[in-house]
Amino acid sequence: MGLTEIRKACEVSLDIPAEQQPKLHNRWHPDIPFAGTIKDGETVDWTGGQIGNNDSADDMKNVDLTRIHYLSGPFEIAEAEPGDVLLVEIMDVQPMEKAPWGLCPAVDNLLGVFDKNNGGGFLDELYPTAAKAIWDFEGIYCTSRHIPHVKFPGLIHPGILGCAPSAEVLAEWNRREGELIAANKLDRIVAQPPNAKNVHAGSASAEIKEKVGREGARTIPGRPEHGGNCDIKNLSRGSKIYLPVHVKGAKFSVGDLHFSQGDGEISFCGAIEMAGVVTMNFKVMKNGVADLGMKSPLYLPGPVEPHYGPGRYLTFEGFSVDEHGKQHYMDVTVAYRQTILRCIEYLRRFGYSDYQVYLLLSCAPVQGHIAGIVDIPNACTTLGLPMDIFDFDISPKGPVTKMDMGNCAYETGVTEGKITSGGENSEISWGGGLTYKK
Repeated sequence: MGLTEIRKACEVSLDIPAEQQPKLHNRWHPDIPFAGTIKDGETVDWTGGQIGNNDSADDMKNVDLTRIHYLSGPFEIAEAEPGDVLLVEIMDVQPMEKAPWGLCPAVDNLLGVFDKNNGGGFLDELYPTAAKAIWDFEGIYCTSRHIPHVKFPGLIHPGILGCAPSAEVLAEWNRREGELIAANKLDRIVAQPPNAKNVHAGSASAEIKEKVGREGARTIPGRPEHGGNCDIKNLSRGSKIYLPVHVKGAKFSVGDLHFSQGDGEISFCGAIEMAGVVTMNFKVMKNGVADLGMKSPLYLPGPVEPHYGPGRYLTFEGFSVDEHGKQHYMDVTVAYRQTILRCIEYLRRFGYSDYQVYLLLSCAPVQGHIAGIVDIPNACTTLGLPMDIFDFDISPKGPVTKMDMGNCAYETGVTEGKITSGGENSEISWGGGLTYKK
């Protein structure tokens, strides 16, 4: 049996601005030109990756979200037509040799970027200050100077995989998300409409680029018709994903590579983002959408996953009663927030700041599950924290001695962040003189 030939389909430079590279794009639109062609059954490589390896989170505070995500593609898959299914097998994912480190940033609510009015994070009302942690890769493991006494193997995966929408599917996305925006009565942005600022449409002409800016869907959310930004941590090496095809040639794109991520990627950009190389094989399943009765993507997880022994996950429970004591009806989101807060409170005892734990739970291989959604009025969720990622014992054994855990990187003027009390009228104090009133 001969070796399979692997071709480099898309090579991204870390030295050239992403918006100047013709094989990248940051919107979903059927008119973005092909960046190349891949044969049915061919295996190809991609490279990708665009925040600095330093101890300041000012780059997180000032990041422009109209630029994310830069995806590699779109690529023409020979013989793929609307109604087919594109079977993508992830053969391998590795960090780029030129960038052996990764980023785990937290949200910035108070300062206008990564806040609840611009995407936010799962706990942005409690943790409003920009922060980040840099992770160094040591083979299959990672460690961070910003979150000490922790080491775990990465489950490397692409956060975004998808085929371009048809004009009709794109119009439906914009219609329903526009209706959500128009009906919004919450004190936050609930969806991001098309935005021409910083649009990048690969090698498109000025006329097509203007159209993509006017109509193109933001890459921030995943969507049922094509997948997209789903951030599924188990979609790693050896996995197979089945994607509906909406346009001739499929126009497949991939990006947002993660070295590791916890279930939920709770701090919004909470995975360990990395520059990397992904190798994939493509097969076209003719008429697959009808044959499979498909309305959204399917996937088969691969055999690669960090394993911890039985009884080695310390598991926290949460219910749909929020931190103010308000009862919510079967609200899984509220329950999962409470689950995470129970874990933050627990690890705080050992000396970690809340932000360090928040970042850790975003990127470590934690297991998030829905436990019960039938027993009114409370939904119940769980979070399994692998105890063996720590170099000390975190098992429940009564009082503990706090250690000096240092801190993660904050924006200028902030040196520490932790919740100091609870309740409806409580204050949350942050180092550097910053106080947030709930």
